[in-house]
Amino acid sequence: MSEPSRRSIIVWCAIFAIVLVWSYVDPKDRFTWWLESAPALIAIVILGATMQRFPLTPLVYWLILAHSIVLMIGGHYTYAEVPLFDWLKEPLGWTRNNYDKVGHFMQGFVPALVTRELLLRKTALVRGGWLNVIVVSVCLAISALYELIEWQVAVGTGEAADAFLGTQGDPWDTQKDMATALIAAIVAVAVLARVHDRQLAALKMRTNAREA
Repeated sequence: MSEPSRRSIIVWCAIFAIVLVWSYVDPKDRFTWWLESAPALIAIVILGATMQRFPLTPLVYWLILAHSIVLMIGGHYTYAEVPLFDWLKEPLGWTRNNYDKVGHFMQGFVPALVTRELLLRKTALVRGGWLNVIVVSVCLAISALYELIEWQVAVGTGEAADAFLGTQGDPWDTQKDMATALIAAIVAVAVLARVHDRQLAALKMRTNAREA
């Protein structure tokens, strides 16, 4: 399958809408909900605007949906209070709620495939070591930028941003978040590159046949 079918688009949108509505209704903190869910809302607008003239591979679309769900769950509960990860603290010996690490893993994993697709389709870069280095570097830059945004939100809003930061008293939380995103980007490139390449090839063939 080279591009999303009509049925898969409907399913994708239905899942997004259901989670969005659930997330929006009675969140832990409305201000935090907007901060955490904004990237998902921006993403669906961009995807809707570009789907006809620049469709992405199904793999990337589904990864974006998964990332959006992670964001909206974090927005509903706040990253420090997701119930499942509170429950996991005792059996896994955690001293804190680690749902934010899921969010930062996705922050590296998903942008890695999005960046890889854009670079391969819109630039002269070819598959190989330099492509991987650039993809991982872009993801690390995105993670660092997000931490800078968190810093400025905290400075601008004071205590109102505590739930958004989700540091839970860890002085190294920022560094751990960026390290998590870095590892995730490397894993994404290493594990999914072949699947991604097959979908890119199929998408290219379909696009060329349509334009012929």
